[in-house]
Amino acid sequence: MEPYFQKLFADRIGGANYGKDTSIYKFEKIKRAKRKALADHPERELLDFGIGENDEMADVAVRKVMAEEINKVENRGYADNGILEFKQAAARYMKREFGVELDPVTQINHCMGTKTALAMLPECFINPGDVTLMTVPGYPVAATHTRYCGGEVYNMPLLEENNFYPDLDKIPADILKRAKLMVINYPNAPTGKTATPEFFAEVVDFAKKNEIVVVQDAAHMVLCYDKPALSFLQTPGAMDVGVEVHSMSKGWSMIGWRLGWVCGNPLLVRAFADVKDNSDSGQFIAIQKAACVALDNAEIPVYTRNKYQRRLRKLVAMLKECGFQVKMPEGTYFLYTPAPKGMKGGVTFANAEAVSQYLITEQSICTVPWDNAGEFLRFSTTYLAEDEAAEDLLMEKTKQRLQNLGLIF
Repeated sequence: MEPYFQKLFADRIGGANYGKDTSIYKFEKIKRAKRKALADHPERELLDFGIGENDEMADVAVRKVMAEEINKVENRGYADNGILEFKQAAARYMKREFGVELDPVTQINHCMGTKTALAMLPECFINPGDVTLMTVPGYPVAATHTRYCGGEVYNMPLLEENNFYPDLDKIPADILKRAKLMVINYPNAPTGKTATPEFFAEVVDFAKKNEIVVVQDAAHMVLCYDKPALSFLQTPGAMDVGVEVHSMSKGWSMIGWRLGWVCGNPLLVRAFADVKDNSDSGQFIAIQKAACVALDNAEIPVYTRNKYQRRLRKLVAMLKECGFQVKMPEGTYFLYTPAPKGMKGGVTFANAEAVSQYLITEQSICTVPWDNAGEFLRFSTTYLAEDEAAEDLLMEKTKQRLQNLGLIF
């Protein structure tokens, strides 16, 4: 017998059918396939390129400050919308790295990770029937919360033929009339594409012409390899149309610490802060103080960038030997590459998900499939490896397994 509250669930999470949906989320399918591979072949090492988080702990100097700050009584209370010291540190970082001048009081607000910021920002703007423009493939949180607010999502595919930028000219006029938000993400995960000044200028012009607020998700900002990182806020006019969301996770390996910041137009930052103030009571002050040390240390992100660039180069070289049509990404620690169509012996794959499932269950090689805008696999370089020798050994093991398959592209 169903509980009486079965009929009370909100439509945004499934309504009366909540809990009855038998569809399986992509990452849950991957987890199940990994468990099966480990159970069926305990003798075969799982080579995991599916992990999407830094494999190292935060820098020892950052952890040292954290250890000191947790014992200070003044750090015990609510942080609300963030301590001034963290906002000032974020402002110094933006000035040092990008030449962007920000008022730490009015143009920066901390968030408990970029995920929460991307969840809250639609609440500032989206009413039923309003539209958020989202790049796909990409991080879906802003889209999910747009729908929670009764809004609609218009997907802008990132296609290789368009250099993994959205084609803004193809957005229908009726969508533009209702669009309030556009969420972009550069360096882009998972495609690895970085932004150019010309692209950001196009976005600013587009936003002004159509009266749309831009949210630039800069979580992977530190991981730019082809050229120096570019902040959206460096673009003339960007401060008039949007905000940029930064993360302490990717560049400083503070994954589970859950800290970042939203910066840009002061009124937009204020709107975010108002929603946030009614959603959480701020990140632990000791974490914010430790993050100040991280932000002021220019060497930490350089180390992180160099490490993942080195790993990506090794991964690209290995996959090329196995027949993959792959090139070095411009940013992020992900490698986004066309999925094989089949294997020798007449085996064919329906899509990237089928390839991923085969590689996990039959070869114990974990990747993440993306079928939103073509059939692609995502390899991550955040695998566990103690040193460069371990990295090289992993590449060799992976190559041996892949070369025997006779992959067809």
